[in-house]
Amino acid sequence: MTPFALVFLAFSMSADAFAASISKGAELKRPRFRHAVGIGLVFGVIEAITPMIGWVAGVASQRFVQAWDHWVAFALLTAIGAHMISAGLKKEETIAHRKQTLWLLVLTATATSIDAMAVGASLAFIDADIIVTSLAIGLATTLMASAGTLLGHKLGKFVGHWAELIGGVVLIGIGCTVLAEHTGVFS
Repeated sequence: MTPFALVFLAFSMSADAFAASISKGAELKRPRFRHAVGIGLVFGVIEAITPMIGWVAGVASQRFVQAWDHWVAFALLTAIGAHMISAGLKKEETIAHRKQTLWLLVLTATATSIDAMAVGASLAFIDADIIVTSLAIGLATTLMASAGTLLGHKLGKFVGHWAELIGGVVLIGIGCTVLAEHTGVFS
């Protein structure tokens, strides 16, 4: 995976965490910087761990699907991207104001990182460096979730939808690139 693709992947994987953190920031009204960084770290750590879990599962199944692994990676990335686009097109009517708890934050971060697990599985099929990729995804997510929390009280729910739309398009683009590279289109 090229450094350019890695950066796009990392930031596209952080789009759903960015959208969720905007909602968290809106709930907090005026989040402090240290609180925003704490929220970002929770999202970032979980988002960095889940691709590794997916990668382990992908490596375990790789010998069974090696002949068509690029199609699996393409299908997973396209499905995740399409889901992100779909979620970005759905407009929430209201932002619920509820008490912030660590447990709720961890659940939200886990829910937004499920797609990273599937991406990790697809990365096993293309022999990507999972440590570098996971760290990049975790760092991008920490930055984006922290920024989203700080911006949440000003931007509300509107920006989050655009972030998911863009992230979904980028993931589909990466899936198409993987397929093109492995089928000889770029040869």
